[in-house]
Amino acid sequence: MDIGEPSCIIVADLPTLRELFRLEDEAQREATSDDSITTEYHTPDGNGSGIEPSRSSSFVLTFNNLTYSVKVRHKLNFSTLFSAENRFGEPETKILLNDISGEARDGEILAVMGASGSGKSTLIDALANRIAKGNLKGSVKLNGEALESRLLKAISAYVMQDDLLFPMLTVEETLMFAAEFRLSHRLSRSKKKMRVQALIDQLDLRNAAKTVIGNEGHRGVSGGERRRVSIGIDIIHDPIILFLDEPTSGLDSTSAFTVVKVLQTIAHSGSIVVMAIHQPSSRILGLIDRMMFLSRGEIVFSGSPLQLPLFFDEFDHPIPEDENQTEFALDLIHELEGSSSGIHRLVEFNKSWQIKKQPGSNDSTEVEYRHHGLSLKEAVSTSILRGKLVSGIIKPTDSSAARSSSSSTSSKVPTFANPLLIEVTKLSIRSYTNSRRTPAIFRTRLAIVLITGSLLASVFWRLDHSPKGVQERLSFFAFAMSSTFYTTAEALPMFLQDRYIFMRETAYNTYRRSSYVFSHALVSLPSLLVLSLAFAATTFWAVGLDGGWFGFLFYFIFIFASFWAGNSFVTFLSGVLPHEMLGYTIVVKTLAYFLLFSGFFINRDRIPVYWIWFHYLSLVKYPYEAVMQNEFDDPVSCFVKGVQVFDNTPLGELPSSMKLKLLQSLSGTLGTNITSSTCLTRGTDILQQNGITQLSKWNCLWVTVSWGFLFRALFYFSLLLGSKNKRR
Repeated sequence: MDIGEPSCIIVADLPTLRELFRLEDEAQREATSDDSITTEYHTPDGNGSGIEPSRSSSFVLTFNNLTYSVKVRHKLNFSTLFSAENRFGEPETKILLNDISGEARDGEILAVMGASGSGKSTLIDALANRIAKGNLKGSVKLNGEALESRLLKAISAYVMQDDLLFPMLTVEETLMFAAEFRLSHRLSRSKKKMRVQALIDQLDLRNAAKTVIGNEGHRGVSGGERRRVSIGIDIIHDPIILFLDEPTSGLDSTSAFTVVKVLQTIAHSGSIVVMAIHQPSSRILGLIDRMMFLSRGEIVFSGSPLQLPLFFDEFDHPIPEDENQTEFALDLIHELEGSSSGIHRLVEFNKSWQIKKQPGSNDSTEVEYRHHGLSLKEAVSTSILRGKLVSGIIKPTDSSAARSSSSSTSSKVPTFANPLLIEVTKLSIRSYTNSRRTPAIFRTRLAIVLITGSLLASVFWRLDHSPKGVQERLSFFAFAMSSTFYTTAEALPMFLQDRYIFMRETAYNTYRRSSYVFSHALVSLPSLLVLSLAFAATTFWAVGLDGGWFGFLFYFIFIFASFWAGNSFVTFLSGVLPHEMLGYTIVVKTLAYFLLFSGFFINRDRIPVYWIWFHYLSLVKYPYEAVMQNEFDDPVSCFVKGVQVFDNTPLGELPSSMKLKLLQSLSGTLGTNITSSTCLTRGTDILQQNGITQLSKWNCLWVTVSWGFLFRALFYFSLLLGSKNKRR
């Protein structure tokens, strides 16, 4: 639930994160009596008095002459098709950012404003290094130094416009998992819990801490609380720079004010906060320190909200006293955009106004010393000493150590906060926790498998060892093996739903993509195991398959291997295909082709040479051949005796006495005695007739399992190449 009055947010009386860590460090030192041990997140006081001295800005984020354009192709329509100036196919350059410059400081909120399409989100992406190299011109620096991508990911966070959260986790669980991923594994679990509890209070989420996030089908937290949780998971490591893309979008005025009030608290803790916002209320405007208006990728105003009335006064468009300042500015900008002269006059006026307001502000020497001479590495080390939880950076114990280690700060920032094994474990626990609270999904899958198995069992009930029974067994195996692959198609929407959560988390190195692939595979195995056992137990004895318990064990193992290969195949496609319906179409068609070339409809020897390669790529081929061998590789079993040789032929309709006479005549012709009990076709003959002679059933098992691992590897590469999360 959202609070009714924003004024009830109280954070001043809460202990700071630095104080919490200092108290635990002191308790640990008293317990161990070992003064030589320094906790990684120990934060000494700046002056030894227990009170942090007043400080000036340590970080200044500057961006100069940012320009970004994209190529847009003309769409073909009837009016342009036959025109003399038909330029279909020729790309047109569209400028999204045009010579954008400005700065943001720690302790302040910089709000980027403008109408839809003005370039707000594009500028945030440019500052957050979410635009591919080579496409963005200009520079982005922190304390006058270019930001390395690795360091930027460690000291910053990006909050997307959409709330991408697991619906069945509680607020506290969501933040705790974020702490497990983003904070170093060297930090004790008790300190991580303290960080989460402090953050819950900071975000004013105490009343909703035990409530699930929720979605359309499950009632959960309110929209404002959901937005604050989205912010919380990205600031769990207390980043130095926080980027937000329209954090108040879709919220009512009270919830929006609460969110920005939280952002102000984050900024006052020593962070740079840069956010895109469409149209803030007057109350929100009072929380903003700097603002920048954009129009069609150009700056039309940059400065303090207090300077906005003076700016438009000098532009000969004074803001009425009873009107919202931002609404007036946006309306005026929209009016100028539609005029014949366009926005050019306001852009040029802003440039001259900036020069008049701050003479010499473009001088690089002034920018050089705005951060009081602190280099980037020194400022990062100093910020760490003040309690900023930059994940994985080894904390120096005093200011002299901070300066001595400043030359290697960047090298001390690991790419990921935790080793691979811990990431896999935490990802698996999170996925299991989320899925365990939606048992209806697994129950539906199990019901489908049981219904399919029962249907097959009732249709192919107790097959005999006759020629017709052989043909029915072949049909059963082909349908059963292909149905296991079709059943795994449910994995397609599961990843598509989590795709954007994965992209958000991996964009800033929350965990490795390989960890996600391993976790995804491990979490799927228990459910596949249960489904395989249910299908095998439902069909094996009911159909009357041979082999006894050993035959059942192999049949079950191969059903499980088929589920594994099919699940991996569909998972790989989910990493490549963007839409669920397109994915289902391709999965169904591809599995149909696999069945066609499996060897059931046409033997391998009869497949045209130009299609034989598809036979070996068919996922259904290897399970089909394996269960066939499991059924027919017994040299003692007989499937055609005496007069049964005439079954499935026109002679099969003759009376039994006539069949015996024909059998005697055939015996005389062949010179051998063939009676009604003579075995004419054994299981090995059936395998030979169907072209199942190349691989043993165990080799078929290894091939099927290997297919599963291959598709998991391809899934990893699809994530590696398809989740760069950067604009082109």
